[in-house]
Amino acid sequence: MKCGYVALIGRPNVGKSTLMNHILGQKLSITCRKPQTTRHRIQGIKTTPVGQAIFMDTPGMHQDEKKVLNRYLNKTADSTLLGVNVVVWLLDGLYWHVYDEQIFKKLDYAGLPVILVVNKCDKIKDKQAMLAFFAEARQKYPFAAIVPVSALKSTNLDILEQEIMALLPEAAAIYPEDQITDRPERFFAAEIVREKLTRRLGDELPYALTVEIERYEEHSELSKIYAAIWVERSSQKSIVIGKQGEMLKNIGTEARLDIEKLIGQKVYLQLWVKVKKGWSDSERALQSLGFVDNCD
Repeated sequence: MKCGYVALIGRPNVGKSTLMNHILGQKLSITCRKPQTTRHRIQGIKTTPVGQAIFMDTPGMHQDEKKVLNRYLNKTADSTLLGVNVVVWLLDGLYWHVYDEQIFKKLDYAGLPVILVVNKCDKIKDKQAMLAFFAEARQKYPFAAIVPVSALKSTNLDILEQEIMALLPEAAAIYPEDQITDRPERFFAAEIVREKLTRRLGDELPYALTVEIERYEEHSELSKIYAAIWVERSSQKSIVIGKQGEMLKNIGTEARLDIEKLIGQKVYLQLWVKVKKGWSDSERALQSLGFVDNCD
């Protein structure tokens, strides 16, 4: 039996959350085309007859640390390299970004086996260019394996899982075989609401909002969820609510349906929009909204 932790790292918006969701066969991490969609470290657990891989989906590693929230995202991503057994580094094409040099330094320091995964391989038409990039990558770093995948289409994910399992240590499973995450349902309820907000309002309010579950009541036939949507300015509140409340109503309907799929039960979802000025640049505000004390 193999068992261990696998860190999914890379720049923002390269497909880490999509990759984990498709490996697990269930949506845990919210996805959006906007960078910085993932704000928390999320564990996804996959148990097979061969072993148990515990995937750690993380915020994207980036350079911008202007706000406390940005520093929190970077520290959360960096701390994931502590205590894992394997690193899966995701790229979204045949090129290196300027910040990738910082990732190389972090990996050198960690001293862990690293699998390089080139995502969206279905969009790469020049196979010779792909082979040349792989050869260059092996010159830059001693990768344990290099695997081209399409996370969205599940291409080569079986090969990637085999490479991961081969690098995990022999150990007994940590979690029961039917458990797929360590996060509670109320966490995912908040994330689902934030996904709908980000997808509908990403161009107008990409990073200015967050979601807090104020009450989560579980009953035999119905779960009642009361959630606050926090924005930074009063003008943003009217954008979220929309004309005659239509935007908020549509977001609530979409979120409720997804939460019902997740928990397998009818849901009553009540949303409020509240203003907390400068929440993304305040350590105290971030902690009160459920972000761990990782921003010092």
